[in-house]
Amino acid sequence: MKKPVKICLITLLTLTNLLTSFFVFPKAAAYTPPYTTLKVGLYFGSTALPSANLQNVTGFGSGYQFGYLDAQRNFVPLGAQTSETKITMLRDRNMAYNAAENAYTPGSEGSVVVGCFHIQLNTAYGTFAEAAAAVSGIPGGFVKYSNGSFYAMIGNYLSAEAASAAISANGYTNCSVNSGTAYTIAVVKTGTNQVLFEFDYGATYNLVVMPLSVDGTKCQTWFKGYRYYGGFQYSRLDGGDLTVYNIVNIDDYVKGVIPYEMNNTWPIEALKAQAVCARSYVMTSKKHTGFDVCTTEDCQVYRGTAHANETTDAAVDQTSGQFLTYNGEPIIAYYSSCDGGATESSENVWKDAVPYLRGIYDPYEADIAGTVPGYSWTVTYTSEQITSRLRARGYSCGTIVSMTVAEYTPTGNVYKITLTDSNGVKWSFTKGESIRVALGVSSIRFTINGTDVTGTFYINGGTTSITGGLQSSYAIGGSGLPEILGQPNVYAITGTGEVKAVGDTGETTPGVFTIRGTGKGHNVGMSQWGAYSMAKFHGMTFDQILKFYFTGVQVG
Repeated sequence: MKKPVKICLITLLTLTNLLTSFFVFPKAAAYTPPYTTLKVGLYFGSTALPSANLQNVTGFGSGYQFGYLDAQRNFVPLGAQTSETKITMLRDRNMAYNAAENAYTPGSEGSVVVGCFHIQLNTAYGTFAEAAAAVSGIPGGFVKYSNGSFYAMIGNYLSAEAASAAISANGYTNCSVNSGTAYTIAVVKTGTNQVLFEFDYGATYNLVVMPLSVDGTKCQTWFKGYRYYGGFQYSRLDGGDLTVYNIVNIDDYVKGVIPYEMNNTWPIEALKAQAVCARSYVMTSKKHTGFDVCTTEDCQVYRGTAHANETTDAAVDQTSGQFLTYNGEPIIAYYSSCDGGATESSENVWKDAVPYLRGIYDPYEADIAGTVPGYSWTVTYTSEQITSRLRARGYSCGTIVSMTVAEYTPTGNVYKITLTDSNGVKWSFTKGESIRVALGVSSIRFTINGTDVTGTFYINGGTTSITGGLQSSYAIGGSGLPEILGQPNVYAITGTGEVKAVGDTGETTPGVFTIRGTGKGHNVGMSQWGAYSMAKFHGMTFDQILKFYFTGVQVG
């Protein structure tokens, strides 16, 4: 156990973080988003699928209709629909069904195979109903929508020769063999080779499948083990597998984010703060091309409706249409699990300085610090281990013999670390994300060996403890200016009269580097656990929470 260090100094406890929430900023006009229908990337790039199943959630839809999105992201129905509740979209190539995996893959072997060659009647129709009437009663008949027209189609065959033989055997006239293009998507009844519909509009429009509601109930659809609101868009890039998007209203999207980014039992004001952050983030995220946002931590975690409840839905509904804005534009509302005691300015973590992402001290996490798993953490490396870690990341270093925090930010987070190898070469890393990757640590609020600023510290002759922690406390330095105590270059006189660095335990093991820290995440923007504490223990509203963490913003 560490002995308290009695600091015989006059300290100035900073109030800047508390004052931030009281600033009043001019009211800006409410932000109106350019669209409210989102495209959420479910499977794309290397995760694209050869086939994709859909199933209506019982009681929340029955069957599907087919169409596409126009330039304003409005769904344009084609008048084509099916009452089948289990359907599969797949490439218009020979595809074999694997019952064990409930999926179709390229191939021509198996008990159930969907052939990509079809008999097409040459007449182009203006409506789905006309084309459907032309093949009514013909086994294997279905309708294809191709470049603005509808065509009556018959059967699916594994080769053009087989389709031609069927034309002759059945005496069909005014028809031809068609095998689609690199853009064609077939819709089949899952587990069968029964084609229900085909879609091909080149690169202009992509197939959108919307669930049907027979009684006005809001639909939900099963896809890959999750339930989703809205519909699904399918495209084949470069003639390959299916790229799949969830086409969903922005508030329904946020309802699928809240219970995965926060616990669905948390106070509603914290959930409302998260809802506004999620809604703002998705309107400003530019990480992906062709769709708005993905479903992982790289964007925001989104898993549909499964963990939503009345409280999380209410948090979204009660903040509907509200965004975080700065100078009238929505902000990139970053957030992380917990900041460990202080957030950080964006330029100290990433590249650019963003005016609303300013580092502040966070006193509210003190209420939850002892209850959040992993809030306080320790990472220990031997010289060999940290050397191996750096070499694996491309650094041709000698054996690392020392590792220190070279510079802290004004809020007491780590800005620069320096490692020295056995050849005397120094290896420095600056900014939060670079440091987290280099050391594999949970946050940038940490100390290394003899610069430990945790523990209990005292002022005024050892009679008064510093309750806010050293990294939220200041002392008058030798220059006559206030200096933060949670810095490695701040010294004090201990109770025995010894002059030593504040927080220096004097306990080190040669060749071993012990990193002690608090918090989880990048430290920029809102602390989710801080929001929890503010709502639960301090009765703060969601807009107060947001204005505390984001400088100069408007909520509305």
